[in-house]
Amino acid sequence: METVRVVVLIAAAVTMGLMAGVFGIYSNAIMPGLRATDDRTFVGAFQAVDRAIINPLFMVVFVGALLLSGAAAVLHLPDGQRTVLPWAVAAFVLYLAVFVITVGVNVPMNDRIKAAGEPDQVDVRAVRSEFDERMWVRWNHVRAIASIAGFGCLVWALVEHGGT
Repeated sequence: METVRVVVLIAAAVTMGLMAGVFGIYSNAIMPGLRATDDRTFVGAFQAVDRAIINPLFMVVFVGALLLSGAAAVLHLPDGQRTVLPWAVAAFVLYLAVFVITVGVNVPMNDRIKAAGEPDQVDVRAVRSEFDERMWVRWNHVRAIASIAGFGCLVWALVEHGGT
């Protein structure tokens, strides 16, 4: 059982770290880069990136961070494992917030911009305006900060686990 606890905790940290990187790169490079483009480029590039990111590997990591951090918490419920528990629970709660924000805010916005149509066939200025770039970015910053904090919690959980 100890091996399972360690493997799940490491896998949770890895997936959470990967997601923190995804949200962080959107905050620090992708969206600032797109912000500097014209409307046609913004709409076309955003649509292309969003279509590309929805793939099996991304989905495994995106969902895996939630499931694995939850599993890490559950596996550390027994006595003798409790020093890891608060950190694993905190990571799970932080990433649950990320998951809810993603599904409730960012994905619907992504879907609307993709459904607007190809940039050469729509009023790209109206599509970009209706997208509400500032709101998308604001919520992505929250996702980045929460997932980075969750990753930090899981790293500390690993430190605590090593000390028990």
